[in-house]
Amino acid sequence: MIPTLIATDLDGTLLRGDGTVSARTEEALRRAEEAGVCIVFVTGRPPRWMGAVTKAIGPHGIAICSNGGALYDVRRQELLETYPMRADDALVAVLALRAALPEVSFAFEYPNGFSHEPAYPRTLWDMDAADEVAPAEEILAGPAGHQVFKLLAKHPSLDPDEFLRLGRELVGEYGEVTRSAAVAMLEISAPGVSKASALARWCAEREIPAEHVVAIGDMPNDLPMLAWAGTAYAVANAHPEVLAATSRHTAGHEDDGVAQVIESLLD
Repeated sequence: MIPTLIATDLDGTLLRGDGTVSARTEEALRRAEEAGVCIVFVTGRPPRWMGAVTKAIGPHGIAICSNGGALYDVRRQELLETYPMRADDALVAVLALRAALPEVSFAFEYPNGFSHEPAYPRTLWDMDAADEVAPAEEILAGPAGHQVFKLLAKHPSLDPDEFLRLGRELVGEYGEVTRSAAVAMLEISAPGVSKASALARWCAEREIPAEHVVAIGDMPNDLPMLAWAGTAYAVANAHPEVLAATSRHTAGHEDDGVAQVIESLLD
């Protein structure tokens, strides 16, 4: 049976390491849409990063961004909805992580931009000009504090999986704690907000049952979505925990794994 919806992660799953997709993957996405399949990109990327991949992924449908914290219309390049954290919860999470791990620094995603602490290490991906560079407490006390839909916490030296374990232990009651990067970076959203919750909500509004959804991913932040979908695949380069949690595997992101899944479903 051809699925009603295919939900795919971007980085490490649909996109190759250089941020592009192959002609084969482009053709598979086009064929899926022509067959009436809805394509939804479900990513840890914030909406402000989507412009960088629009050329690669094409003008397909909807993107669930920031691990479920935001809903973005790819065709219109328009932010549709966000699911922010409570400012008090964000502040408690910051204080708890800082008390236990003093080297942690923080950044914040919200509808109108991005702010970070002075010590927050910037990378090529988040070199956009920040709206504010200030201590986390000051940022959260300002207008952005009630709009934050993704809290980022970076540690300079911890093992990424160990940092995730500690983060969940320290602040798991105040938000959904996950990770998708190869570095020690936690991604925290409001309690109950995940890729799965946002996808389930979007599907329910369109009366699409989970059993008609195929999901594909590679990192711990994909696990809730893969567990919710009726059919779930991990790409070959996925995190060991993701590979262990899924019975269906496909080729890696450099070898058109998502395209192979789509082709098998359509054919």
